Amino acid sequence: MKRKVCVVTGSRAEYGLLRWVLEGIKSNPKLELQIVATGMHLSPEFGSTYREIESDGFKIDSKVEMLVSSDTSIGLSKSVGLGLIGISETLDRLMPDLLLVLGDRFEILSSVVSALLANIPIAHIHGGEITEGAFDDAIRHSITKMSHLHFVSTDENRARVMQLGESSEHVFTVGGLGVDSIKKTNLLNREDFEKSIDFKLNIKNLLVTFHPVTLEYAESIQQLSELLLALENLKDTNIIFTTPNADLESRKMLSMINTFVDNHPNAKFYNSLGQLRYYSCIKHVDGVVGNSSSGLLEVPTFNKGTVNIGDRQKGRPKASSVIDCEPNLKSITDAICELYSEKFQSVLVNITNPYGDGGASEKIVKIISEQSLDSILKKTFCDLTN
Repeated sequence: MKRKVCVVTGSRAEYGLLRWVLEGIKSNPKLELQIVATGMHLSPEFGSTYREIESDGFKIDSKVEMLVSSDTSIGLSKSVGLGLIGISETLDRLMPDLLLVLGDRFEILSSVVSALLANIPIAHIHGGEITEGAFDDAIRHSITKMSHLHFVSTDENRARVMQLGESSEHVFTVGGLGVDSIKKTNLLNREDFEKSIDFKLNIKNLLVTFHPVTLEYAESIQQLSELLLALENLKDTNIIFTTPNADLESRKMLSMINTFVDNHPNAKFYNSLGQLRYYSCIKHVDGVVGNSSSGLLEVPTFNKGTVNIGDRQKGRPKASSVIDCEPNLKSITDAICELYSEKFQSVLVNITNPYGDGGASEKIVKIISEQSLDSILKKTFCDLTN
């Protein structure tokens, strides 16, 4: 009998990382793939990105509505509650043998709590990471404690998961999934990319993604304002914006970005580029600017620079292609100037991505197809020894 593996995805970025794991599960004769789409995937405001999953040839077994039309803390809490209700009903119907999730979003928290209470073993990807500027840290570590198999991107993150009391025999260093996605995608050339986004590139070009800073409530708007001021002063530069995550203050931020784009013909906003256009965009721009994890996990593979603003990603391993800066006009401006400097550009030629050089998806699929789940629900807290 095939092992039923239920994968929950709540955002375009997360699905992009999971894509080749899903392909591996789908083609493995020992496994049966189940997909649950929730969160931003089902929101027209964020591009109704569940369609990308379907266009890639996957069947979505359940669509769980949970995203309340609000970016307040109350709205997010209600979304978590709706997720618990909807996903628990879905798991009861699908009866998977294993729940597989990635990351640290609140949609995933709902999924994991539902599985925990239903005695369904949980496998978690990208645990042990640190992002000090967001409440994602607390969610991620909570998911780790509720999970039974752990697929981490670096040995440093493996040690951190074990520090949380997890058994070493169930923690696997596999590398970062983003590298797999890049290497398995046939990227568009410049002309085809420009046609696909209906936007001509300039002499200089930047990709900008700025997410809410959830542990610095009321500061996200100020930080975005400083970023937009810095972008406004750039010469001969086209700017491509992607959508902020559905978190605190995200709708205010969307409004600010759209207003900027309306007043600057050198800028364009996309609520979802999709994986092919997103990676092709990184290939053809000069660098990325913002506070997205992609700037650290994926962009170094392209030998492109990242201007990483503020503390949202503080604590993650970084390649030397990442320029950290404070969330203010002067620091952001100086960092963008450094990005274009001849000295920094020369460094990019020999960049090594700390998240590996590929193969994570195959390792994950192999382990979940072979790993015994007998008695895995009963965990022993493993104390660290000196």
